[in-house]
Amino acid sequence: MHFPTLRLAQTASVLALLLAANAVAPTFAQDAAPAAEAPAAVEAPEVTPETVVATVGGEPITEADLSFAAEDLTTELGQMPVDQRKAFLLRLLIDIKVTAKAGRDAGLADAPLFQQRVKFLEERALRRAYVGDAISKAVTEETLRAAYDKFVADFVPAQELHASHILVKTEEEAKAVKAELDGGADFATIAKEKSIDPGAANGGDLGFFSKGMMVGPFEDAAFALTVGQVSEPVQSQFGWHVIKLLETRESTVPTFEEAAQQLQQQLLMTTFNQIINDLMEGVEVDIPDATLKAAVDEQAAAEAAAMSAPPTAQ
Repeated sequence: MHFPTLRLAQTASVLALLLAANAVAPTFAQDAAPAAEAPAAVEAPEVTPETVVATVGGEPITEADLSFAAEDLTTELGQMPVDQRKAFLLRLLIDIKVTAKAGRDAGLADAPLFQQRVKFLEERALRRAYVGDAISKAVTEETLRAAYDKFVADFVPAQELHASHILVKTEEEAKAVKAELDGGADFATIAKEKSIDPGAANGGDLGFFSKGMMVGPFEDAAFALTVGQVSEPVQSQFGWHVIKLLETRESTVPTFEEAAQQLQQQLLMTTFNQIINDLMEGVEVDIPDATLKAAVDEQAAAEAAAMSAPPTAQ
């Protein structure tokens, strides 16, 4: 489906929170959960958002605080072993508590610029909460199944090619490769010996691909071949290619499980766009700077055009 770059950027934080919530939050609960072999008499207390995990100068840090911190550190946590995440977040929150108290004692909380920052952070948090709640209610198992049914009904098979290629730096090298192949040399062997493509170790095998997945010159040449045919040298921004078409097939409808993740992301984005468009209806926006207003209007027009474009199945 078509989604404007600007709107995609605007949705990124909200969608990331929704998609990553199940990957991060359960970790904390699992850390606190009793072992399966533990007797009922020593069952651990229930973990809730209000559960206190530490106190700093008498100030509590709760499970909810850990989750809030995780929302802003999804990239860092994703690169960290699961069993280290909770301690990492707690150490960070301890530092935040200590330095925040120092800033408050220094009177920084009363500074006008700081108050503006607090207002921005509050509005951003409210935006996340509101949109997240609305999307979670709209994107359900039922709506996902309905989207899949429509996807299946609208599905049009596309031709897919299975090809291999040999990539070299210059036209002269490509012509020499083509001459060797014309002389009976094995394509996979030459690919392993001379191709600079990362897939050279696999004999240059690219697997199956459909139109729109390869750069233009390569795609045009590949789709003009017949099975077993080897192309003349073809130039792209990566260098010079010699392509061999191995087989063709028609694409098939993916199963619900195979399509679910992409359909969910599309539903999330579509729902987000609808929420924002509905909220903006009738809202007056004044931008005094004419140049800035023109830039905003231009982006809005491009976004509207992109949203009105027909969807494309992947």
